[in-house]
Amino acid sequence: MTTTFFLIRHASHGLLGRVLTGRSLDVSLTPHGRDQAQRLARRFSGEPVSAVQSSPQARCHETAAPIAETVCRPVELADAVDEVDVGEWTGRDFETLAADPRWKSWNEARATSRAPGGESMAEVQDRVVMHLDRVRASHPDGQVVIVSHADVIRAAVLYYLGVSLDAFHRIEISPAGVSTLLVGNWGAKIFSLNETVPA
Repeated sequence: MTTTFFLIRHASHGLLGRVLTGRSLDVSLTPHGRDQAQRLARRFSGEPVSAVQSSPQARCHETAAPIAETVCRPVELADAVDEVDVGEWTGRDFETLAADPRWKSWNEARATSRAPGGESMAEVQDRVVMHLDRVRASHPDGQVVIVSHADVIRAAVLYYLGVSLDAFHRIEISPAGVSTLLVGNWGAKIFSLNETVPA
């Protein structure tokens, strides 16, 4: 039995690329992001999706909702695929973070570093992989859409590739990008990475 996971990064929001939003609950999609979400919904139209899950963050729920409506499934909120808890860095702009030596350490050694007052990437990887295991048990041979965040998706992909978390920067996960993961008793396979849906 093989479960297919469609791991989707949330669509674009107004602070993208400027601010480390973290678990800021008030970040919503831009009009462009809402268009991306609608395109994702069309992408999954007709797919036999058995479940649609989302990080609790608004930007993820807003991305998942059109998909869920299209495939006639409710959006299930899943804390295990929530954004990385970046602690005191939450809401900081990247220009400010660049001057923090801890930020440099975080980005050079993800396998061993921890966000100040927040999580380590190893903890993030543990929680997302455990969640995928639970979902696979409840949806054998299912197709499951999970809307999450770039680093959470990277952590899952790196785990199934058997690659160190320090290689996170080698994987591009774009807004509204779809990465397809197949997991079964036989093992796992990355079927596609960062698929973008054309306009």
